Amino acid sequence: MSPELFWVAAACLLTAVMWLPYILSLLGQTGVAAALADGEHETALEAAWARRCKRAHANAVENLAVFAPLAIGVHVAGLSSATTATACAVYFFARAGHFAVYTAGMPWIRTPLFAIGWLCTAILGIVLLGGA
Repeated sequence: MSPELFWVAAACLLTAVMWLPYILSLLGQTGVAAALADGEHETALEAAWARRCKRAHANAVENLAVFAPLAIGVHVAGLSSATTATACAVYFFARAGHFAVYTAGMPWIRTPLFAIGWLCTAILGIVLLGGA
């Protein structure tokens, strides 16, 4: 397995579990029956951290939709290198950090971590398009 595929899988799994904290908050807030009955997701999360957590998760999903195809494309095209492997690893840790600090409410750290993840994604796109 290439490093790119490893880090894509890790990023997918990380993103797949990011919903747990805010869902647990909702369950504690409303109870299981009320949470399950809210099929339209109309119950607002009361805890500010849970609202931020939900937004951080949505942001991770949006960014994964761009990162994953590019990383897989690098793998399929046989363009794996130390640069692309590092970009994928850094992306993972930047996104994990982004989730943690977004949930904690630290925008002065959140924004640079977002930018680092974006830069890693851009590197993959540049490599895939033959620019590096």
